[in-house]
Amino acid sequence: MKKYKCSVCGNVYDPEVGDPKGGIPPGTPFEKLPDSWRCPRCGNPKNVYYPED
Repeated sequence: MKKYKCSVCGNVYDPEVGDPKGGIPPGTPFEKLPDSWRCPRCGNPKNVYYPED
């Protein structure tokens, strides 16, 4: 699964880890995150994330 990076603060969403504090379990791909999900570091919406190479 591909990792995604926040273009504002550089936070990386790793689907193998998920976002435990945000209630996202490990193994959740970025595409399956709810539209309401926000960057845990800066609070921006998921549309500011881009796929890492």
